[in-house]
Amino acid sequence: MLEFADVEAARDVVAETARETPLEHSNTFSKRTGADVHLKLENFQRTGSFKIRGATNKIAQLTDEERDRGVVTASAGNHAQGVALAATRAGVDSTIVMPEYAPISKINATREYGAEVVLHGIDYDAAAEKAHEIEREEDRTYVHAFDDPAVMAGQGTIGLEIVDQCPDVDTVVVPIGGGGLISGIATAVKAQTDARVIGVQAEGASSVAASLKKGEVVERDSVDTIADGIATRKVGEQTFEVIKERVDEVVTVTDPEIANAVVSLLERSKTLVEGAGSVPLAAVLEERFDYEEGETIVPALCGGNIDLNVLTTVIRRGLVERGRFLRVRTVLKDRPGALEELVELLADNRTNIFAIEHDRASKDIAMNAAEVELDLETRGHEHVLELLDAMEAAGYEVEVLA
Repeated sequence: MLEFADVEAARDVVAETARETPLEHSNTFSKRTGADVHLKLENFQRTGSFKIRGATNKIAQLTDEERDRGVVTASAGNHAQGVALAATRAGVDSTIVMPEYAPISKINATREYGAEVVLHGIDYDAAAEKAHEIEREEDRTYVHAFDDPAVMAGQGTIGLEIVDQCPDVDTVVVPIGGGGLISGIATAVKAQTDARVIGVQAEGASSVAASLKKGEVVERDSVDTIADGIATRKVGEQTFEVIKERVDEVVTVTDPEIANAVVSLLERSKTLVEGAGSVPLAAVLEERFDYEEGETIVPALCGGNIDLNVLTTVIRRGLVERGRFLRVRTVLKDRPGALEELVELLADNRTNIFAIEHDRASKDIAMNAAEVELDLETRGHEHVLELLDAMEAAGYEVEVLA
């Protein structure tokens, strides 16, 4: 079992590579929730995520023989970059296996930090199988992404910083993928305070709740979430033991809720956080756990490495959830001026057009009609309802696409 002394011992080792990240009070999210919300901005960490902490601590503990043989690991992206940078700085050769569909930005960054990247499988678990093959074939040391005491201890240095920066913290909210981060943070926080530790998983990768209910690690058949950084089929065996003992509650959030949190952080805090990093704030905003008025809550925003193509999709989804974007389809009479009338109706209802597609050749409509799809900028859920009512009152049959 990971102990507080292990985390304390990791502090100076981790400081050689990682930086202490800021913790900032958020007026916006405090007003929105009624709690006293302080954001732990680990997305400002070197490599863009907390993973550099655990990787640094693990590689520092290698023997000379292990250093000479090199290391191998599997990762969806953030651990890959942490191991690559920590290994390169220590003069250790590294091979990283990443899922074939890992974000391009994370693949490129891992290579730039000095690792050899091998793409294999559709998710982290498939990549891990390949990494273990390389471990055996090349006699490398495997650096586990989460189920390793040295890695957990390194991640736990975030908990030390949270307590130092916010001694009166009541609740710390932490993402869970494989469990290394929350194991380390919970160990550090529980040893020094009476604060709660709440774990959060993406609904499409939620193995911990089922594992806690059964009393043993349960593996999902697959994962499906925009939060690729925590998209693991199961929690670690060692991390599960820490979670059972030191984590107070585990909750889940949906992809639309994650997207909304990403957009809220961008718009209100001017902070870019990836899906996995935003799940703690999503859990707070969606009140997935009970908290009191004025309670001091620290969501750990664990990473900011989001692919730009994924970011585009996430922003669009987040805007839909907030009533700020609307995609509709309707049918017009195929005559001069019909499209202009629709555009005037939209303008009268204070609606801006992002894009419009006009199709007169669709087989699904009458010969004397034209199908129109519109991407619209709206002003909130009430405005969306007003606009749809106005279109229907004008005789348009409207299908909402997004």
